[in-house]
Amino acid sequence: MGQDHRLVTDEMRKDFDRHGVVKVPGALDPRWFDELLAYADRELAEPGPWSTDTNPGGDTDRLFTSRYQWPTNDLLRRFVFESGMGELAAALMGSETARIYFEQLLVKEPRTSAPTPWHQDLPYWPFLGRQIASVWVALTPATVAQSALEFVRGSHLGGGYYAPVSFTESSDWLADFEGEPCPDIDADRGAFDIVGWDMEPGDALVFSAWTIHGAPGNEADHRRVAIATRWLGDSAVWAPHPGSDPIITQEQMAVRPGEYPESDLLPLVVDNR
Repeated sequence: MGQDHRLVTDEMRKDFDRHGVVKVPGALDPRWFDELLAYADRELAEPGPWSTDTNPGGDTDRLFTSRYQWPTNDLLRRFVFESGMGELAAALMGSETARIYFEQLLVKEPRTSAPTPWHQDLPYWPFLGRQIASVWVALTPATVAQSALEFVRGSHLGGGYYAPVSFTESSDWLADFEGEPCPDIDADRGAFDIVGWDMEPGDALVFSAWTIHGAPGNEADHRRVAIATRWLGDSAVWAPHPGSDPIITQEQMAVRPGEYPESDLLPLVVDNR
């Protein structure tokens, strides 16, 4: 049944189940903002090992991501365990537990024309299950017209499992995936129930890993910065496959495919059993 959460209303729970995404205003305490924005500056200057970058060193036209640093970075470890994002994910997934998969910094510099392609998260990851979700938190203001996320409501219920799209050439591990491409949403936007929200720092979007989403380019004159955390709930199972993210592999896991992913690599952050 999950857990209660001070910010999660019954209507939010219903919307998450029906639409696969909800906005939670003011989800992150402002005390985190300065530290996380300073971390973003450092990471842009000296990227970590699990990063993607479309224009290294550029002040414009640059899409940058960095992930899976919580095991070695004290700030990100505190964020994972103390920010409340795991509790938020568990409450909306209807899960008694939440295991952290990874955190991800996401930056679009000003005047970055390239959009974030429409995609699902789940095919990128070595897991299956309905209780798998992301919490995407804005650290700078973002409007839908300037690179805030958009979602196809209800797409998490359609049963599609679409081939992941490479955002940069550094994601060449995706080439091993074989599957149906994601629908071309932009070719006929009117045929889909698309929703997005303008975001202020601290606002969160919580969405199912099955929900199709994307974002336009950032035509604003300021940087868009967000941090996402990826969460595994009660029903998640280990499901490695060709083309899945290599940050955690079968060689590192003691469980077999189809089993619950109990592992020190995926620690419990929330446990209300």
